[in-house]
Amino acid sequence: MSIGIKPLGARVLIKKDDKMETTQGGLILSGSAKEQPQQAVVVAVGPGTEEEKMVLNVGDKVIFPKYGGSELKYKGEEYTIVNQKDILAVVE
Repeated sequence: MSIGIKPLGARVLIKKDDKMETTQGGLILSGSAKEQPQQAVVVAVGPGTEEEKMVLNVGDKVIFPKYGGSELKYKGEEYTIVNQKDILAVVE
């Protein structure tokens, strides 16, 4: 499934996990009360480079730095483009 954005090089396009907006007790957090989510789903991947092969796949759940990447809004959805090397972990 293509969303219309194709990352270049060893970059990945991620979408933050919306589940982070509700606490375990069911409270919905306002924009000022919540921290930036650090878990996201990979939506698109670049081809990689000779120096850095692409190891992430579309659909991977990943952990990334709180303030990492470049945020963008496309067709009403919010995404973040990050370098693959800045992804901290894959959630299995």
